[in-house]
Amino acid sequence: MDQSKSGLRRARILEYVKLHGKISVQELIQEFNCSEATARRDLDWLDKSGKVIRTIGGAVYEGNLRQEPAELAFSDKQFYLKDEKEKIAGIAAALVQEGDVVCLTGGTTTFFIARALKHHSRITVVTNAVNIAAELAEAEGIRVVVIGGVMRAGSYELIGPLAESVVKQVNVTKMFLGVDGVSPVHGFTMHSELEASIAQQLVRRASEVYPVFDDSKLAKSALFTIIPLGEATGIITNKQPEPWLESACNEQQVKIYTEE
Repeated sequence: MDQSKSGLRRARILEYVKLHGKISVQELIQEFNCSEATARRDLDWLDKSGKVIRTIGGAVYEGNLRQEPAELAFSDKQFYLKDEKEKIAGIAAALVQEGDVVCLTGGTTTFFIARALKHHSRITVVTNAVNIAAELAEAEGIRVVVIGGVMRAGSYELIGPLAESVVKQVNVTKMFLGVDGVSPVHGFTMHSELEASIAQQLVRRASEVYPVFDDSKLAKSALFTIIPLGEATGIITNKQPEPWLESACNEQQVKIYTEE
């Protein structure tokens, strides 16, 4: 129990440092209501883990080289952590059964899921991403339903009132949700307000919801929350989650799917 608490606190500290760029020992004590010894221990642990750089009075964040930039066009990030995303796609595709209505939001990971679903038969894929629809256009065993709307430049996602009106009429068996960040405080998050809004409405139409993400998204918050951690059916990721996320999933009965 103590280890899970410390893991959650350290994840929150890391999120704070990423947001502000730095933290002092005194700020840490005030923000997280802990002792000076605990604060210094946590910063030492984060430093040894390569997540922050320790300074005399605290720590700074200079970015992780494996961390995807805040928001890039799909074409710029399609092959970023490709192997990890293909692992996730394989796990997701294995959950899909004949007769399922599968929802894929936009994103590079969900695009790889679309590729992994190509050989499935007698399933329906609902998506608001035109590139995912195009990827599945010649898959004979898959019926593709495209949610209408205005395409957002760079992401291929359809958004706006028309998209929202169509969402209200669909029923989804399994939803695979692409996210920009996974945070102990803010849950599953996204950079675009309109994309987050569509995703929220699709979540409400889905029986099962599976956020899909690689480990570069951990302890990272984008601007808009889609759903809190506890509202997911399960998470699909490329490696065993960090202790804070594993503990949160176990406490809230969210299943963890990974190859490791």
